[in-house]
Amino acid sequence: MVRDPLMARRNWANRLALASTGLCALVTVSVLFFLLGYIAVNGIGALNWAFFTQLPKPVGEPGGGMANAIVGTGKLLFLASLIGVPIGFFGGVYLAEFGRNGKIAFWVRYATDVLNGVPSIVIGIFAYVLVVLPMKSFSTLAGGFALGIMMIPIAVRTTEEFLKLIPASIREAADALGVQRWKTILFVVIPAAFRGLLTGILLDLARVAGETAPLLFTALNNRVWSHGWMEPTASLPVMIYTYAIAPYEDWHRQAWAAALVLMLLVLVVNGGARMVLPRRSVVV
Repeated sequence: MVRDPLMARRNWANRLALASTGLCALVTVSVLFFLLGYIAVNGIGALNWAFFTQLPKPVGEPGGGMANAIVGTGKLLFLASLIGVPIGFFGGVYLAEFGRNGKIAFWVRYATDVLNGVPSIVIGIFAYVLVVLPMKSFSTLAGGFALGIMMIPIAVRTTEEFLKLIPASIREAADALGVQRWKTILFVVIPAAFRGLLTGILLDLARVAGETAPLLFTALNNRVWSHGWMEPTASLPVMIYTYAIAPYEDWHRQAWAAALVLMLLVLVVNGGARMVLPRRSVVV
């Protein structure tokens, strides 16, 4: 049997490409597990009931917790969602349903992509000038505003892409029944893409949950409970930064514990998104 040299080279190239991609995938997964393991080993010892229920202790006194930072992070994400999700959602609906072509749609997509690439610290400075300076105070509102701006471009693009996955035949069927365009979008298209849209929102939240730079300019920090929305508030990313650069060993342990909690939060959100997405979000 004569062996084809060309086929042999192709098989060799195929095996090489398969081995290379497998090795890269293994390295990627290994880095993730190494990071998770390293954070868990250093942070698990400081995780206890006090960490979740108590306020930080005075400087130099061991113990205490980050209850105010955990609540503050929840408040910031909630406020960011109220600002970023509606704007991004309706912007994505416009691009998918009304502005698929044209100059306006082009510039909206271009601005969205540029905003998505703006460094987070720049958005923090923008929120500082627009919110903090007029109010003459750092606040939860300013921090949520900064994170909300960061959520907008991701929400726009994910909403647009998931709505585009809805077959045109569904829209045509609604049009054939004489349904108004806005009713078709509201009661047919959006429900059909609901799971995908929810996945995009969850991934958007996970994206901004660990941001630190914008909060240094807006929400700042607080070692006590923050009442309402107009006071500085603690957050897990800022507390991690503050404790990590401090000269106290107990603070370093709590910084690792906070990093572990934040990492688990992001993993839970991403896992929830992955569980939602595989289920069919498009009716064919």
